[in-house]
Amino acid sequence: MGKILENRKVDQDFYLMTVSEKNTAAMGQFYMLRCWEEYPVLSRPISVFDANEETVSFLYKVVGKGTELFTRLKAGDEITLDGPHGNGFPELPDKKKIALVGGGVGIAPLYLAARTYKAQNPDCRVDIYLGFSGEPILVEEYQKVADHVTVNVGGFVTDDIDPTEYDAIVTCGPGIMMKVLYEKCVKTGCSAPLYVSMENRMACGIGACLVCSCKTKEGNKKVCKDGPVFLGSEVFGIE
Repeated sequence: MGKILENRKVDQDFYLMTVSEKNTAAMGQFYMLRCWEEYPVLSRPISVFDANEETVSFLYKVVGKGTELFTRLKAGDEITLDGPHGNGFPELPDKKKIALVGGGVGIAPLYLAARTYKAQNPDCRVDIYLGFSGEPILVEEYQKVADHVTVNVGGFVTDDIDPTEYDAIVTCGPGIMMKVLYEKCVKTGCSAPLYVSMENRMACGIGACLVCSCKTKEGNKKVCKDGPVFLGSEVFGIE
């Protein structure tokens, strides 16, 4: 059980929740969260927004009963955390220019990613591309951990990036957005590796139920255990 330190509304549908919890969370990982006993039956998989040894934060969007229940939590309340789970974003110590591309709630794991990459190599350039269908959120926070932040509202954030300018690209968001980015990398002859964080529905979070299975070049894999991060070519380059 973790104790809620803050559960702040940042937009009509988005909340930023910080929990007191000793953890080893790394960029791109997630937790299974719940604050109820019986209903809903399943915990909710939520990406790590930020973390240190004593606290972990989650940026979540209200999309159903479970996340609506999260919004009722106040400082001092308790929440059940199971994790961290999954294989997150790779360390990229030899890369000089890294692009992080997110859409919707997929922007969540990019904050810790940017902060981590800059901490590992202060000389590398980290650019963040944020896509929103409505009002932008937390842009100032992302600007604090990146060299440059590009914001796209109502359009296609993939239009704003030239993949050939980067040594590595990391993305999280709607599947169609990540597929378009992968296809753009292929079309432009981009040699930089593209890492995608899949957002498949999950039930157990530990690879037991197969709900989050996705097709890859090497057959079906479990997003919760084998991912959620894969090479873009592994999931979108299937012929």
